[in-house]
Amino acid sequence: MALGDELRDIAAQERAAKAELSLLHNELVRTQRELDEANEIRNLISTFSAVNLTVPKWTRNTAGKAGKKAIATLQLSDTHFDEVIQSAQIAQFNHYDRRIATMRLKALGQGTIKVARDYIAGVEYEGCTILATGDIFSGDIHAELKETNVGTLFEGVVYWVPQMVAFLRLLADDFKRLHVAAVVGNHGRMTLKPIYKNRPQGNIEWLFWHWVADHLADDERITFQISDGLSDTTTLYSTRFEYEHGDEFKGGSGIAGARSPLLLGQHRTAVQRMAMGTPFEWMVVGHFHQYQPPSQGLIMGGSLKGYDEYASGKHFRPERPQQGFWVTSPEHGPTISAPILVQDRRAEGW
Repeated sequence: MALGDELRDIAAQERAAKAELSLLHNELVRTQRELDEANEIRNLISTFSAVNLTVPKWTRNTAGKAGKKAIATLQLSDTHFDEVIQSAQIAQFNHYDRRIATMRLKALGQGTIKVARDYIAGVEYEGCTILATGDIFSGDIHAELKETNVGTLFEGVVYWVPQMVAFLRLLADDFKRLHVAAVVGNHGRMTLKPIYKNRPQGNIEWLFWHWVADHLADDERITFQISDGLSDTTTLYSTRFEYEHGDEFKGGSGIAGARSPLLLGQHRTAVQRMAMGTPFEWMVVGHFHQYQPPSQGLIMGGSLKGYDEYASGKHFRPERPQQGFWVTSPEHGPTISAPILVQDRRAEGW
């Protein structure tokens, strides 16, 4: 080999070594940043108050409550905060960003109170329960979301914690007592693929709800049940609700839509819970962005963000942004139900 060729090979190897060293350095910086963020979150969680992390007795006491007594029950699901939906890309059917999401969250609170008070007469509410079934944040589990979201997940938490606190206080001001039972979805996870060990604790929503609860630690009207598992149960009077996000129930693209995977998932979960000695009457899920009022033991509460580019591209039937609301009575469980519609195109300005 000529000396010139040998020198060129050495130079090429040196450039390759420098490039590899640069990549390793960048990876080290990224890993250190993630470690610092994890330590900050761990330190933050250690300061949170646990005073309101309990199931209140008023949700389960049935003594002498037949007649007009009831609990207002709202499902909060698939808000996908900080996602951006462009109306021009979906035939002007929907538009969504942080400003509009803030308006819709407020409209959800006001609409819940209006339906409960103005459209349903003669009911004496003993309080309100929210079943939060996940996907509070859009997240960055897909590259297109990471590129188009308003900000990062951590920036989103900083913005949305006070918004959620205001929303919960709005409901507590009217219903006097409010209980929030929450599980995580799949969009808030910090891993590329779903995991099962420490699944909630590795999801930004788990941190979000604990932070919200900490902000409200001095408000005795509001209590929280933040699940450390994939699913959880809560009892209103004598009716047991099993709730989870629903992403473990695969399918839903056929002509039967979400019904097929949900009915199968409902059956499997019922068998599982029965074997565990914790049977339930009603399953509450999100994930599929479809509204289904209480029927045959299944409830699905729709989506706050509404129709998006993915649903349009798959030619799914469009649905308006809405959340499920129903009245839970001591005698019959879920009775009167209605969707809370949150979209106002004129007010939202698109």
